[in-house]
Amino acid sequence: MSDLLRAPAEIKYAEELDWLESVDDGPKPFSWRLSPKMVRLFILGSERSDGLDREISQKWYGDRSFVERSIVTLASDRGLLLIGDPGTGKSWLAELLSAAVSRNSTLVVQGTAGTTEDHIKYSWNVSMVISKGQSRESMIPSPIMTAMETGAIGRFEELTRSTSDVQDALISILSEKYISVPEMDSDNIVFAKPGFSVIATANSRDRGVNDLSSALKRRFNFVRIPVVTNKKSEAEIVRFRTEELLRRHQIELDVPPTLLDVLLQSFADLRASSAAAGSDDEKLESALSSAEQIGVLEDAILHSNFFGERALTARTLASSLVGSLARREPEDLAILNKYLHGVVEPRSKAEGGSWPEFLEGGRDAIATLS
Repeated sequence: MSDLLRAPAEIKYAEELDWLESVDDGPKPFSWRLSPKMVRLFILGSERSDGLDREISQKWYGDRSFVERSIVTLASDRGLLLIGDPGTGKSWLAELLSAAVSRNSTLVVQGTAGTTEDHIKYSWNVSMVISKGQSRESMIPSPIMTAMETGAIGRFEELTRSTSDVQDALISILSEKYISVPEMDSDNIVFAKPGFSVIATANSRDRGVNDLSSALKRRFNFVRIPVVTNKKSEAEIVRFRTEELLRRHQIELDVPPTLLDVLLQSFADLRASSAAAGSDDEKLESALSSAEQIGVLEDAILHSNFFGERALTARTLASSLVGSLARREPEDLAILNKYLHGVVEPRSKAEGGSWPEFLEGGRDAIATLS
């Protein structure tokens, strides 16, 4: 793992998955490596009532009903569509599900305007076609086709970013569970093996980019992942990812609980302001998700470690927040400036603590960017 910039979940948690598989005596659908109960336990972590001989860490934070509905969908013949705002953990949940079910989360197609039908079906090795003709040997299967052939989970990221012809091709795969290869005279159908399914993700803010057809929607069960607004859950997510960051970079630096509270409260304030805004110009372009909080904290930690006093300060945190969230100029800077003067300044006078330094750091950052 030390040789990988980012290990997929099945490698990162291989030891846990091996152990769960060794003690799993529950019924497993199709070719699943773990039973549905063990899949849920792997993702949400173990509790004392589970009666296990070891603790299983929690890896995804959210309502357990979302995880259970996702698992039930994968055990059926329907695809799973995880939809929500950016940074709500859709892709991470899809990766964990694939790792637990198939021990392979890397069969991924990334949806973009340039994604073609070949990306979800197959293409050809041109040199082999010239020398030997079109055959299974000269075919280059897509990740989705590989998932079909092995009875695994295929993933499709950002489904609404892909064009309608690509989405139409996916309808056939989800409905018929096979891919025809008309270029070949024989052995020209690739059938899906039991256990094959597709987990797609879609950004709810991309509505209108390439809307899903009614036919494609019928092939999916929708699970909507909301933005985490519960402070306790949000704090757990941020701590979990921050600890991973510190281990990966081998950084010994404490994140004071008071500064974590400042970060959480700042995002809560900005979300409330965004919800009350009358137009898009009065809202930050950022989705203000947990992932963006982690990004702000990561930036602040790395800056403190490399260029600061190896201690996280409120000033550095404020600078990172402004730098990360100010994506439009001057709109976002004006919104952040209004927040500092209208909310943070009165709070710093009333509560003190880290807020005065946070206010000063935010003002300096805005002045630098203006």
